[in-house]
Amino acid sequence: MNIGTVLVTGGSSGLGAAVTQLLQKEGARPVVLDRNPPEADVDHEIVDLAVRGAAEDAVEQLAARAGGLDAVVTCAGVDSCGPLTGVAADEWERVIEVNLFGTARVVRAALPHLERSNGRLVTVASTLGLRAVSDATAYCASKFGVVGFTRALTAELAGRVCVTLLVPGGMETPFFDGRDEQYRPPADAKLNQPSHVAGSVLFALQQPAGCEVREILVTPSMESSWP
Repeated sequence: MNIGTVLVTGGSSGLGAAVTQLLQKEGARPVVLDRNPPEADVDHEIVDLAVRGAAEDAVEQLAARAGGLDAVVTCAGVDSCGPLTGVAADEWERVIEVNLFGTARVVRAALPHLERSNGRLVTVASTLGLRAVSDATAYCASKFGVVGFTRALTAELAGRVCVTLLVPGGMETPFFDGRDEQYRPPADAKLNQPSHVAGSVLFALQQPAGCEVREILVTPSMESSWP
């Protein structure tokens, strides 16, 4: 099945890079938005999704060069762990800016292209968008927001754009780099490989016309944050 052109946010590392690589393997045309250039040889724009206007402009530039968009996968995400009063306000708010507002900005800009192509959207939340834990107020707020945003958008776009909410558990990615030890997975943690979770994205994108995978929950078998 020809998936076409797929815009991937956060496509330079972690799940986004795995999705990008898998799409290339399947003969699709991934294009990437990220703060860093991707290792994959794909068209991309360097952008900070926390900057209003920058995300929208970057989407338009990629869509123009590609001649449109057939799908969008929003993998970009950041975190800042700690008690609410222990995380600087700028850092706390950046998590919301990137994870929630950045997702909405990219989707808003991409929607006209997706409606023209009867395309597909996959947003990436987290198990911490369904279950809250201590010292993760910013991340939980942002990912709970992505869940609500996506479910509302599913109803809004019914019959026009297929929308899938992906809810992954822990993965072996650079996401945990730079954290205090207490906020890192233990050394013996059995996390998913991002390439395995990327397969779930591909599954959603490969559904036949009129068939929509609404939500996918994918976790390691020993996931601690779900259920």
